[in-house]
Amino acid sequence: MSIQISKNFNLGGELKVNRIGYGAMRLTGPEGNFGPYPNWNEGKILLQKAVNLGINFFDSARSYGPEWSDKILADALFPYAPNVIIATKGGVDKPAKNQIIVDASPATLERQINDALTNLKVERIDLFQLHRVDPNVPVEDSIGAIESARKAGKVRLIGLSNVNQEQLDRALTVAPIASVQNRFNQSETEQGDLVDYTAERNIAFIPYGPLGAHPMKQGATLPVQEALAWLLKRSPNIIAIPGTTSITHLEQNVGTWDFI
Repeated sequence: MSIQISKNFNLGGELKVNRIGYGAMRLTGPEGNFGPYPNWNEGKILLQKAVNLGINFFDSARSYGPEWSDKILADALFPYAPNVIIATKGGVDKPAKNQIIVDASPATLERQINDALTNLKVERIDLFQLHRVDPNVPVEDSIGAIESARKAGKVRLIGLSNVNQEQLDRALTVAPIASVQNRFNQSETEQGDLVDYTAERNIAFIPYGPLGAHPMKQGATLPVQEALAWLLKRSPNIIAIPGTTSITHLEQNVGTWDFI
């Protein structure tokens, strides 16, 4: 008897997400994910096509561009369809092509949340994720700042990225956590225990690098549909977010469901 694989996950117990989403990091400058996407109109058409294909979860971050990923999402998809869910991140910035700054202090997160509201053209961010734990700031303080924004109506759900179980547990003492986003794919399975840990708690696990691609380089190293199918079968809380700049590849990603 075949096991029925759900196509959706109820993010935070509130938002119905298609488990094949879209990672928007590539819709930035070609060198180091810095600057605006050079083929802006084509990028908008790609995002609109994604929605037409049934994708309703889009993952972005302040550091993508920086800010350009959020801006192209808004330019392409605003006003958003009722079921479209936009996730972004803060706590990491990228002022230059080869410079990454980790700053998850409460004041910085508050400013970045306000910037994201403007860039995404929304009054409330569906999912705001702490991009990386700041070694100089207790994770409780960073999450506390996002929780304050949630209570103020600026954020709906809170997520974490690049964390371990101990950091997740500490965050959970401060606020409900809807998602964890760590690197995980068919050939890099070190996060398997955390996948299971989050599944037990109905927390989404959003694997970045689902096709094994290098964060700063184009090109997947794993067979696309095989790798995505493996993730979707691995655990019901996994939301895959393959990124692409090609409509052909986008259609291939969505077509993975035909092989499960």
